[in-house]
Amino acid sequence: MSYSTILVTEEYGVCTITLNRPERRNALTPEMQQELIAAMREAAAGDCRVVVFAGAGESFCAGLDLSALQGMNDRSAAEHEEDSERIALLFRTLYDLPKPTIAAVHGAAVAGGTGLATMCDFTLAVPGAKFGYTEVRIGFVPAVVSAFLVLQIGEKAARDLLLTGRLFTSEEAERLGLVNEVVPLDKLAARTVELVSVLKTNSPEALTATKRLLRAQSKAWLDSAIAEALAASSEARTTHDFREGVAAFLEKRKPVWGTT
Repeated sequence: MSYSTILVTEEYGVCTITLNRPERRNALTPEMQQELIAAMREAAAGDCRVVVFAGAGESFCAGLDLSALQGMNDRSAAEHEEDSERIALLFRTLYDLPKPTIAAVHGAAVAGGTGLATMCDFTLAVPGAKFGYTEVRIGFVPAVVSAFLVLQIGEKAARDLLLTGRLFTSEEAERLGLVNEVVPLDKLAARTVELVSVLKTNSPEALTATKRLLRAQSKAWLDSAIAEALAASSEARTTHDFREGVAAFLEKRKPVWGTT
């Protein structure tokens, strides 16, 4: 396939998917989300042994693109539902990918970018790289990503990150278990290659079976959690704070939240 927002290359059994909108810090658009889903499906069905995710330019992924927010308050309930389901499919496709995945993170990996980076089997990040589930800052509910985050680090730690919406560094992400290793920028590529080499020495069938086993152990809970998340997202998008958060963000002002 040909792509306009990502680059996909395959060499020596490694499929590298590079988010390729550096002028926008690789911010996510609906088109990029669809292309990432297609690329992952292609990798899953192909001959590659390992899938590596990277970002072009100065950031890994800055979250949702500003263009995706334009007109959001005028969308229908069906259009909001389509947005939420596409995001859920993106993250579920990554989580379910049968081949080992590695994220090589530099710069910012915020909101949806944090989800992409930390849901890989291995996350390598440079010192000081920024992460954050910042959705509540603009009236969004970090719905789908919350299910995967609770699965990864537990509810107490997830509450901290999701409710504060704060940014945190790769060093803290490593302590939480969201990042496997903090690697100097000049060694990130080499460490990624080294990890790929380790994975390629293992049995492809055993790796696939192991990932399938891990998915099966959490499937019932995750299916239910994602269904709850989609319902929460749909409800949140009808609220005053959602509309106000989007408007304030686009107008570059402080939001005026409603009262509960």
